[in-house]
Amino acid sequence: MKREKNEVLKEMDEIKRLIGCGKVDLALKRIEQEMEAGTMPKDLLFYLQGNAHRKRADWQGALNSYQQAMDINPESPAAEARRGLMEIMNFYHKDLYNP
Repeated sequence: MKREKNEVLKEMDEIKRLIGCGKVDLALKRIEQEMEAGTMPKDLLFYLQGNAHRKRADWQGALNSYQQAMDINPESPAAEARRGLMEIMNFYHKDLYNP
């Protein structure tokens, strides 16, 4: 089922709003539903999923989601988000890389 562009944008804005106000579980559920429906670009959904994981401090989940978005679309905003998260982790969490 094809959705109108403005419907897709509204749903994306709603998911962003949910993440922003801390309703991460609900946002992740909506993202999963959208992935199953196949009516939104998957690279953007993975980017939003990464943002949700980042919001709950699930750094590995965020990095994985951003990478999946970049695998689909190297020009995804996930590339910048992933790069920024890696810089933060390299500065604050060096012990995560050296067990």
